[in-house]
Amino acid sequence: MFNINILRKIAITTRKSIKLLILIFLAVVVLVGLVVLFYNPTYEVSLNGEVIGFTTNKSELQERINGFTEENEEENIAFVQIDAMPTYRLCLLKKDVQTNDDEIYSKVTETGTPYYKYYAITENKKEKYYLSNFKDAEKVIDKLEEKDSANVDDLGIVEKYGKELKKFTKVETCVSKLYEKKVVVRQVTYSSAPASNYSTGTSSGSVSLGISLINPVSGVITSRFGSNDSVRSHAHSGLDIAAPYGTPIKAAASGTVTFSGNAGDGFGNYVIVSHGNGVTTVYAHCSSLLVSSGQTVSQGQVIARVGSTGNSTGNHLHLEVRKNGVTYNPQNYVY
Repeated sequence: MFNINILRKIAITTRKSIKLLILIFLAVVVLVGLVVLFYNPTYEVSLNGEVIGFTTNKSELQERINGFTEENEEENIAFVQIDAMPTYRLCLLKKDVQTNDDEIYSKVTETGTPYYKYYAITENKKEKYYLSNFKDAEKVIDKLEEKDSANVDDLGIVEKYGKELKKFTKVETCVSKLYEKKVVVRQVTYSSAPASNYSTGTSSGSVSLGISLINPVSGVITSRFGSNDSVRSHAHSGLDIAAPYGTPIKAAASGTVTFSGNAGDGFGNYVIVSHGNGVTTVYAHCSSLLVSSGQTVSQGQVIARVGSTGNSTGNHLHLEVRKNGVTYNPQNYVY
């Protein structure tokens, strides 16, 4: 009898609990239905702590904003720096309230600063002209190499970034303005040098110097020994090597400086180095002299710099090799 009463109580309690659960479930269903009927799950969007709107698609809006900051090759934009990105908070919004994705996008991106990418053609590391892409910049250099422009070794391409987009120049215009015709060095007869600095003559033959010489400068040979054309009235007594202004000139061999200065003889600034056994070398038309008479120099030591002083129409080194006062073809020993 006792057990039957307990079972009845448990059954009654269970029925009441089930009814309560059913009522709760029905209430939740009704509540959810009402929410779905009148509200949408939405993201509240804030910028710098201020609510600027609502969106139902957070991922799509943020992807659109990210796209604005990325590279745009057509407009040469490398990237856009935005001061602050929006934050999102999930909320319920009445269905009659409109979202404003476009307005949010405008407010976020209006603070953006675009950084442009372009390419500069440089000459001696100085920016000369600007092009929109590397392919065009490369064309400029290639065309100048084809035309054998004298300054092609001084040209370069530099990738640039900036808040302002430079004015671009056409490839053909860059080539036309940058092209430099190679200089033909012209020299005249020298008439007033001190007697000790003169050669006593020239020889087309070769003689043993008893020493080895090195190239004093790297460059392009523009006039060879013995040439006698319309630009001079005598056979050329040396070798002309064109090189950029200021290029270091090295002693072809060790020895003693017997002259360093400007004698007003057409050589401009020049150096004579004696190597013993009657062998001397001459370095003329220098922009600056770095040694003094009586100074001992070693092979390869920088003794001067390339220039165009004296009777010269372009930057170059006039090199002479002499033995016992007779000038010989430097190409028998160097280059």
